Order: sequence, then structure tokens, then C-alpha cells
Amino acid sequence: MFEHAPDSRQPTADSRQPKPELREPLTTLTLQPGQRLVLDLATMEFCDSSGLTALIAARKHAHAAQADIALAAVPLRTLRVLRVVGLDQIFLLHPDSHSATRS
Repeated sequence: MFEHAPDSRQPTADSRQPKPELREPLTTLTLQPGQRLVLDLATMEFCDSSGLTALIAARKHAHAAQADIALAAVPLRTLRVLRVVGLDQIFLLHPDSHSATRS
């Protein structure tokens, strides 16, 4: 998955505690036309509206650079959320990063 700086918030026992902001790092990646940005979500435990917003911002950034974006290893819970809001229709979905980079 995408690596980012540690969060300054106090840790809690809740595994759904918001993770460090992803939107800004994803939208500052330098992409070239024809490239594919693959986001491996295998370790994602929870995705709320801020996570969906980050994914949409990453997609807009990729398309502005004439690049592509794909989601890999999307956990079932997150896949359900993507389906409910219709994002499964706008993202390329792959079972793993390897298949996402080969297609």
C-alpha cells in the first residue's frame, strides 16, 4: 500500500481510527501519460467517506495526468462500500497488484 508519515493523533484501541491523511500524498505523485497508479488495498481494515474521497481524488489526479488507476486486493467489506456508492463502476478492480500491473 502507499506509505505515509506517522499520524500525530493519540492511538486508540479502535482499529477503525482514522489513518494519516492519504489524499494529499496521492495527489502529489508525479504520473506520466499512459502510466497506471495501482493502489493495493489488501491491508485496508476500514474505509469511510474520507477514504472514498481520497480514492476519488487519486483517480482525478491520474486522469488529469492522462494516466490510469486501478485498485488491487480490495477487501470484501471495502468492495461492498464501493459497490453501494457505485465506485466499482469507475475503478479498475483486480484481485492483486500483480494482475493490476500486467493488464
